[in-house]
Amino acid sequence: MNNDTILIIDYGSQYNQLIARRIRELNVFSCIVPPDISVNKILETKPKGIIFSGGPASVYQKSVPKPDPAIYNLRIPILGICYGMQLIAHQVGGRVKRAKRREYGRAELCVQDFEDLFAGLPDKFVSWMSHGDSISRIPEGFKVLAHTNDTPVAVFANRAKKIFGVQFHPEVAHTQHGLEILKNFVYNICHATPNWTMKSFIEKKIEDIKTVADQKKVVLGLSGGVDSSVAAVLINRAIGKNLTCIFVDNGLLRKDEGRRIKVLFKENFKINLKYVDAAERFIKALRGVTDPEQKRKIIGREFIKVFEGEAKKLGKVEFLAQGTLYPDVIESKSAFGGPSATIKTHHNVGGLPQKMKLKLIEPLRELFKDEVRKLGKELGMSDNIIWRQPFPGPGLAVRILGEITPDRLNLLRDIDAIVIEEIKKADYYYKLWQSFSVLLPVKAVGVMGDERTYENVVAIRAVVSQDGMTADWAKLPYDLLGTISNRVINEVRGVNRVVYDISSKPPSTIEWE
Repeated sequence: MNNDTILIIDYGSQYNQLIARRIRELNVFSCIVPPDISVNKILETKPKGIIFSGGPASVYQKSVPKPDPAIYNLRIPILGICYGMQLIAHQVGGRVKRAKRREYGRAELCVQDFEDLFAGLPDKFVSWMSHGDSISRIPEGFKVLAHTNDTPVAVFANRAKKIFGVQFHPEVAHTQHGLEILKNFVYNICHATPNWTMKSFIEKKIEDIKTVADQKKVVLGLSGGVDSSVAAVLINRAIGKNLTCIFVDNGLLRKDEGRRIKVLFKENFKINLKYVDAAERFIKALRGVTDPEQKRKIIGREFIKVFEGEAKKLGKVEFLAQGTLYPDVIESKSAFGGPSATIKTHHNVGGLPQKMKLKLIEPLRELFKDEVRKLGKELGMSDNIIWRQPFPGPGLAVRILGEITPDRLNLLRDIDAIVIEEIKKADYYYKLWQSFSVLLPVKAVGVMGDERTYENVVAIRAVVSQDGMTADWAKLPYDLLGTISNRVINEVRGVNRVVYDISSKPPSTIEWE
């Protein structure tokens, strides 16, 4: 079954992913495409509707992203949001100019026309604005549908051509009735069918995987995290024994992680699993290294070598499977075509295809993290897998600040086990995006048994987030933090001080390295 699609043209808005997620909440598939997408490519995609995103540019700046004007004659419904609305006005005969008064944040929207976009909505409600330019003259054939005190043209439409524009952001939670506005556009104007569900996604992906990889060998680097685990179960359902998962124990894992992986995938899911104990190799390669970026590069390099060696033992392997997600795909290129700044190197098996000349299978590359969890649920996977908190690819190497040694690894494993146990006991584990401990490269003076001590300092990190792109520190109860601190200091030899990290992302990152 083919799903109806809404295309979102990326003009650099910070809310692009949010637009896509909102459309998918309506059970209609959406995808984000670059601003230089051609009209022919749009026609090949056969979208039911097109959304122009917002963006930081002004339509009068040089070299700003703009669509081919022929897009307005395709008879495909278009909704422009913020900068997207200004693009429409600018390209089809209207006028955009610097607003006398900029509008940021809350603004009361006064609706004048309830025919389609605002069907069933009240005449006044809060909208969320973020613009310095505004439309001073609407194009011929357009009609104003709503205004605010400072923006006479807050919403307009050319119903004959099915072109609409909103100056505010309906995708953000601050806009009241924002989802209903998008729903009216998607259902009533685009006439899209809400048939995109996890069940339909599974059926289509199994069919796709069988088509390209039936009777051929596929190898997958299994980490035990949500993404690779869901990908493994989905691909296994499609091709069974022709999938081999390779789990590399790099010696940087949490307590009992290796045993858990073997039980879960070999015994529960009946998946071909090769367990490789490479702990000594990784720890030796990391000896004396303290720079976090260097750690990541060493771990990535060693992982590729180990993985490549094990894959070759399987004979002729044609495909490499990965748990790549949609944010990984759409963040790789900005709306203006420039590379994003490297905050930190993400360790996965991304370098393997070039090295091993394998074709890629990435069944989750269209999904966001929350959708992967829904998919896992639909596949019958338990909550303790699909709601497991993210764990970094380099493992405890980036949670030990300074040199990696067997003693420091064992110390942090014991601490981390206590942290997770208490977080779960207090019923906070599934409420948090991540919770973990960090071993700091400093020592502090303490007193134990009337004696002076000079021992390690541990930081506890717990954050709340929807997607990991932004995060706030979790306001955990003082008694829970007190229990964690008490247990760590009393049960783990070598620690005499515990601190709590109250930094948000941005400006901090979630992980310390």
